[in-house]
Amino acid sequence: MLDANTGQNSLAQVKAFDDALSLTGLILTKLDGTAKGGVICAIAQEKPVPVYFIGVGEDIDDLRPFVARDFAEALVG
Repeated sequence: MLDANTGQNSLAQVKAFDDALSLTGLILTKLDGTAKGGVICAIAQEKPVPVYFIGVGEDIDDLRPFVARDFAEALVG
């Protein structure tokens, strides 16, 4: 689970966690704030692991399945 507000630091976290634990997927939180989730693109290039959920709020009910097409369309408008 990564905080989308950490930006490029997320890449370092993904690499470190993958080295230590062999990641099988990610959850990216705090996409309801100023973060647009562009770090997902950087992660996909450096360490392609599936993103299963995104967090768009403070509660467990605010987790949404990650749909790459929807994300890409929202990113470019």
